[in-house]
Amino acid sequence: MMNPAMTVNEALRWATRQLAQSSTESARLEAELIVAGILHKARHELYLQSSQTLSYEEQTQLYELVERRSRGEPLQYLLGYTEFYGCLLRVTPAVLIPRPETEELVECVIKSARHPPKDVLDLGTGSGAIAIALARAWPESSVVATDISQEALVLARENALRNGVAERIRFVRSDWFSQISERFDLIVSNPPYVRTEYLENAPRELRYEPRIALDGGPQGLDALKRIIRESPAYLRPGGSLYLEIGSDQGQAVRELFAQTGAFVTVEIHKDLSGRERFARAQTSPDFVWTVHLRRPLAGEDARSRRSLGRS
Repeated sequence: MMNPAMTVNEALRWATRQLAQSSTESARLEAELIVAGILHKARHELYLQSSQTLSYEEQTQLYELVERRSRGEPLQYLLGYTEFYGCLLRVTPAVLIPRPETEELVECVIKSARHPPKDVLDLGTGSGAIAIALARAWPESSVVATDISQEALVLARENALRNGVAERIRFVRSDWFSQISERFDLIVSNPPYVRTEYLENAPRELRYEPRIALDGGPQGLDALKRIIRESPAYLRPGGSLYLEIGSDQGQAVRELFAQTGAFVTVEIHKDLSGRERFARAQTSPDFVWTVHLRRPLAGEDARSRRSLGRS
């Protein structure tokens, strides 16, 4: 039976107990975030107004959100937002939840750039996290952000407006490079790189996220292969490609870059946990992609073959 007089303090204690019972990590923190979200307050305000009573509607919402979180639904989807590299982003089950590792990717891109690139391409933008963060860091840069999901693009555009950079990001619905025709100084992507087999028994939170944004095929390399293979056609001389990769994919990615013959520099960087996580490759300053005749790869469609012949 619902307690009609639950205070903020009581709500926090109850939610913490419930979340702890479901093996939720950081149960107290998540309880604070849920209650704060329901009451539209900052976390610290909860302790300034701990005796405030929740309304019937607020208490009903609390029970619902705690139950859903206890079943494994990601907290970010329940709250409807997440923070990423100083940006506040709305997230829904239509997009992957941006991870701390991807913030590290953005940091790596920004710190490695000698000067802001003129034109940037973010492949598989999802919530728009990478594109928005780079646009904020580089006010003079122009960004193109692609995704195959129209729902994701709508959300990413909304996030760009929220963060004041919508006028410098062009959103394009595209299957990787399929609808792209220009060249860029920088291409960046956090593509799906999880092995299909792993997803079959993945942690419960992952089952709520879009499979298309996670599943990289049997070896987790399907999207990485395509991006590495096709990217030279869309890079300017001296242009760079940055990728987030699986922690055990460093050597395979090095080999994929070597197979293109287009990159003079290939580096694999480690994340804060010491795992190989980010790949950076650069073309030479006099690079010109002039391969026009090439044996089609297995499963490659005609449109992909034409794009690789771009010079």
